[in-house]
Amino acid sequence: MPTSHDTTAVTAVLDALVAAWNEHDADAYGRLFTEDATYATYVGTLYQGRRDITESHRVLFTTFLKDTRLADEVVGIRFLGPDAAVISGRGDTYKGRRPRRLGKVQTYTLVREADGAWRIAAFHNTKRKPLMEAVSFRFAPGLVPAAGRV
Repeated sequence: MPTSHDTTAVTAVLDALVAAWNEHDADAYGRLFTEDATYATYVGTLYQGRRDITESHRVLFTTFLKDTRLADEVVGIRFLGPDAAVISGRGDTYKGRRPRRLGKVQTYTLVREADGAWRIAAFHNTKRKPLMEAVSFRFAPGLVPAAGRV
């Protein structure tokens, strides 16, 4: 059974992820992933392995995502056992003021590794399309998630 310590530990990984991003530190960012992690971007690129994730972010932090900051918000945490957790959240990159509405939906799968540290084993990022959601919900109300719009 997961403890409050486990919840704190997995959210601390996401806090460290945001801090590494905001420092544009690809090495610190990459260390938060397992050696064999997968990372799916919202444009559909799939990175496999810590090294691939680290090196891609090294490039991103000096090109397309230079000077950006990361906003992240946990929507839910579900433990799948003592050593695995799925975190649903929202996030976005930004420059200047933090956006009020975060435009991406994210899923993190974390595992507790042999050294006791929680690391990200899989990450998936999807761009939200609020207008498409609103239209689909209007014409097919059964599509509205049971938890409502989160």
